[in-house]
Amino acid sequence: MRRPAKALSARFVQTVVEPGKYFDGHGLFLRVDAHGNKSWVQRIVIHGKRREIGMGSVTFVTLADARAAAYENRKLARAGGDPLQDRRSEREIQTFEEAARAIYEMLEPTWKNKKHAAQFISTLETYVFPTMGRTKVSEVTSADVLDVLKPIWVEKAETASRVKQRISKVMKWGIAKGWRKDNPTIGITNALPRQTEPRQRRKALPYAEVPGFLSALHQSQAGVSTRLCLEFLILTCARSLEARGARWDEIDLEQKAWNVPADRMKMKRPHRVPLSRRALAILGEAEGLKEESGFIFPGTKAGKMLSDMTLSKLVKELGFPVDVHGFRTSFRTWAQERTSFPNDIAEHALAHIVGSNIERAYARSDLFEKRRQIMEAWAGHLSKIHAKVVGDKLRGNSC
Repeated sequence: MRRPAKALSARFVQTVVEPGKYFDGHGLFLRVDAHGNKSWVQRIVIHGKRREIGMGSVTFVTLADARAAAYENRKLARAGGDPLQDRRSEREIQTFEEAARAIYEMLEPTWKNKKHAAQFISTLETYVFPTMGRTKVSEVTSADVLDVLKPIWVEKAETASRVKQRISKVMKWGIAKGWRKDNPTIGITNALPRQTEPRQRRKALPYAEVPGFLSALHQSQAGVSTRLCLEFLILTCARSLEARGARWDEIDLEQKAWNVPADRMKMKRPHRVPLSRRALAILGEAEGLKEESGFIFPGTKAGKMLSDMTLSKLVKELGFPVDVHGFRTSFRTWAQERTSFPNDIAEHALAHIVGSNIERAYARSDLFEKRRQIMEAWAGHLSKIHAKVVGDKLRGNSC
């Protein structure tokens, strides 16, 4: 039996290919068969006998859902109950609303963005609970889901897609709890009209105008921490949280690298960023901002990082109607149109997942040294002496 040195991770679950049993906790383990199929199983003692409970395929049941169900099973067994009992009483199977609220209460502490946490439950309260909130999780059908989605599928395409994802989350919870065997949201788009609402894209500057933006930034009256953070973000192609939360203990000056921990990355994987000469110079300038919090770019409140709104506000006050996240798009377009670097180098620079699970299992390199070349080239583009500020965008406003 394979017992990892630590609990399983979502990434491990997705990438492991070697057949075997991989243990997590509360008797829960991941079973990978010779054909690569992955399923959750819980080993548990029920009425003095050691039993195994099948908890569903990894395709339908996430690691978080499996853990939650395993915990509930173990608690029930220790109380003298039988999680394997086929005929559960009606009181055991929650309604859709009860299950959704239970999931929300379980996951809410783990959400870093409280706005997103609130949206999870508010969209269900608005669009789902009124029509199928009282329906038992075991009794929800594809027709029920269609009744919820049809009125908003075309008119509110983005909202409808999120509602569908959240209904699916509750259904997967039901599968993990043993209340149902299928997910009625799968394949349901075949019974819905084509969505015509265009996807909202982040507003980005053409890459040729980014040097001009930096000229405006350098000449602005913005606070030192805000100004340095924004330029560092652009140079490293980082997301807002990654840059704002940067700490001195993440910087390796010997390797000229910034080691971003998994908990601040969108994909929850650690990310090494090669630092260009200009990025290192910015760190040198930031030395004077050092405080006990350890943040490289501290906010105005002691011990706090800069807020996302602070960066967004500065960009707007400089006269550029673009999103902070859009500078990543500027970099990607520049790399595609103005360089000969392979696609995967640019994708790795953006911390995007590249290739299939199998491809990633064999390609272990993060292409660090090759990424150093593209980051230095990007810094060179940004430092063009003839940087032009487009229109009347140089305001020199403070932030």
